Amino acid sequence: MALVGILTAIDGIETSLVKNFSFMGANSFNIQNRSSGFSLSRNNKRVYYENISYKEAQEFKERFEYNAEVSINSNNSWSAIAKYKKKKTNPNTNIIGGDNAYLSAAGYDLAEGRMITDADVERNIRVAVIGQEIKEILFGQADCINKSIKVGGVKLRVVGLFAPKGGAFDFGGDRIVLVPVSLARAQFPKSNTSYNIGVAVSDVKALDAVAAYSENLFRQVRKLKVKEVTNFSIIKSDSISAALMENLELVLLGAVFIAGITLIGAAIALMNIMLVSVTERTKEIGTRKAIGAKSATVLNQFVIEAITICQIGGLGGIALGLIIGNITSSYIGGSFIVPWNWMFLALGVCTLVGLSAGIWPAYKASKINPIEALRHE
Repeated sequence: MALVGILTAIDGIETSLVKNFSFMGANSFNIQNRSSGFSLSRNNKRVYYENISYKEAQEFKERFEYNAEVSINSNNSWSAIAKYKKKKTNPNTNIIGGDNAYLSAAGYDLAEGRMITDADVERNIRVAVIGQEIKEILFGQADCINKSIKVGGVKLRVVGLFAPKGGAFDFGGDRIVLVPVSLARAQFPKSNTSYNIGVAVSDVKALDAVAAYSENLFRQVRKLKVKEVTNFSIIKSDSISAALMENLELVLLGAVFIAGITLIGAAIALMNIMLVSVTERTKEIGTRKAIGAKSATVLNQFVIEAITICQIGGLGGIALGLIIGNITSSYIGGSFIVPWNWMFLALGVCTLVGLSAGIWPAYKASKINPIEALRHE
């Protein structure tokens, strides 16, 4: 139960991670001033990350030569309020400064209207593309395109609507208000702002190559020497989920350890039960031998009994493990998981435990003298 339950939960966590981090886009990555926030290694060295300035981001975009889209964007607020007439959102609206390439770099789709254009960025136009949750709260079923909303006291004309997105662990991918990055700098300034650089490639197979090229290029932009530590991060959705799964291996080792200790205890208990059974059924064994049963037949009988007991317990443990594991999986947003490989392994382990625990009592039973057994009281 412990092994199957934990392994089912881990499979569910893995499914949830893949689903939650897919919001970043499978063919894109971000260059930012900090790590992902997750420990990728237990031996990490301390790195002092430096903010990415707008000038650095622009220089990177101008010097970038790969066939890919580069977006300069910034997170200007996570707690803004969007208003339309008498309706308003909760103070959890995300104000993002972006450009035309943000759509691809962030893995969004456009449901209606248009995207932020280069002209909007150059001319500081007060336009916005909003997420589905903002639209539903402020406009309901009505059309939102070309309507004016207020965000942080700034009047914005809605020119586009993002398709439903979701977000990582409820971080709110649909609570977004995207404005031109130049407007975000002017109207929604934030102290010590660091800009993100999103890069989206057309071929996902080239992602690693483009990421390596981008890292070298941004090191050049920052004029870092060869021996100097990289003071920014390349963040990909698959690298984050892979790192988390790597750390979950400790949970797996814990599950194996718990199951191992449990099985050793179970094997000792089963052996004692079988030895008691042999003693209580001595007369039965003597009777069988007296009418022609061979020692091998008696041996097989007790071994099969031990294995059957273990299989019954194993099936019960698998059923309970599936229930517990999937309750955990559903709680964190994962799907229903049936770990067939681990289930078959569990049944195989149960067979080995039954065989190892039952072989000695069965051997003792097979060597009982039938004359002595018939006289046993």
